[in-house]
Amino acid sequence: MTGPKFGSFKGEKGESAAAAGAAAQRRDPYEVLGVGRNATEQEIKSAFRRMALKYHPDKNADDPVASEKFQEATFSYNILSDPDKRRQYDSSGFEAIEADGQELELDLSSLNTVNTVFAALFSKLGVPIKTTVSATVLEEALNGSVEISQLQLGKSVCRKVEKQTAHFYSVDITDKEAKMGLVCRVHSTAKSKFKLLYFEPEDNGGLSLALQEDSAKTGKVTSAGMFFLGFPVYRFEQNNSAAAAKDPDSAFFKRLDGFQPCEVNELKAGTHYFAVYGDNFFKSASYTIEVVCAEPFSAEKERLRSVEAKIIAKRSELSKFESEYREVLAKFTEMTSRYAQEMQTIDELLKERNAIHASYTNNPTLQRSSSSSKGKSPSKGSKGEDDQTVKKEKKSKSQPSEESRSDEEATKNKKEKKPKDRIRRKKWFNIHLKVDKRRPC
Repeated sequence: MTGPKFGSFKGEKGESAAAAGAAAQRRDPYEVLGVGRNATEQEIKSAFRRMALKYHPDKNADDPVASEKFQEATFSYNILSDPDKRRQYDSSGFEAIEADGQELELDLSSLNTVNTVFAALFSKLGVPIKTTVSATVLEEALNGSVEISQLQLGKSVCRKVEKQTAHFYSVDITDKEAKMGLVCRVHSTAKSKFKLLYFEPEDNGGLSLALQEDSAKTGKVTSAGMFFLGFPVYRFEQNNSAAAAKDPDSAFFKRLDGFQPCEVNELKAGTHYFAVYGDNFFKSASYTIEVVCAEPFSAEKERLRSVEAKIIAKRSELSKFESEYREVLAKFTEMTSRYAQEMQTIDELLKERNAIHASYTNNPTLQRSSSSSKGKSPSKGSKGEDDQTVKKEKKSKSQPSEESRSDEEATKNKKEKKPKDRIRRKKWFNIHLKVDKRRPC
């Protein structure tokens, strides 16, 4: 599925005007795909694949009408395939979808080299870019022109698949194995990006895509798995990292919204078809695929059923906790604002009180100053006394007394005696003292 062309950017005003005009001309997504409002996820996927194969640009290179229908079908599928966007559209129409932003899927095989480089760069920067299986691969599978390898239960196969191509595998299971359950897992120690696909046979001998799991990082590897255990099993799609950065609280409460039930929970006896699709931007994807019967893993089955039931219960608890959290958070914000206001009010009242205290004086200078500087400036009554004191000090300096003269003479005598004292001290330190080292001090 082709997305918007990289490198074409518009101004904010032009974008908003264009979005408003486009919203008025858009058709109902259910009408575009030809499904009802109560359509299941599988029905929506099947309807979109039919339209994608019919109107894909690779098959209609010179047909602008087919290109428009393909883009319209892609846009409609992106809304109805996402539970959150579908719920928003059902309640508020296209306006809610535009406000939340679109996350289109890209068919990397339809992009040229420059656009692929841009897509890879944005992905490295953390921009979420969803990719889809190449229309060429889906068409070849539907026409029955793909090469299929036989895969034995319990045996793993290690291979490399080129980008935007797929390796197909068939697995035969008995009634007992179908009843006990089947698990298909793929992992890559090279942390390659890939998709695990499950196909259903068509009447014409071809294969149609029924299930898809994108690889995800789990520790030091990337992995994906499908579990057909006879009871509802869930898949988990990670939230948008960019949206989580903008609003971490909402991202936390919506974290389990991507926990959705798988469309197929059990398989019947017979032949089943899986495929590994290389989803790297430039290089091939190395992987290991393994299909096992769940009979030896009865304890793991029960643990999986138990933990997923707890996750579903936790999701409903989060919905209730969110309303409580929002209420408390609003109250905390209100109290924090009031705290700052009360602190400012108290500071102003204390400042006003200090000013009133300082005003209790007949001195205009003190009235204007704060109480902390009180007593620093001299009063009028003491001004004459200070002048007399200064005059006496000047007189005493100009007429030295007899005592001061005697003191000066004594100081001179001391200065003359200092050299002798120094000589004596020098001689004293040159005296050799004998110390008995045998006796402790």
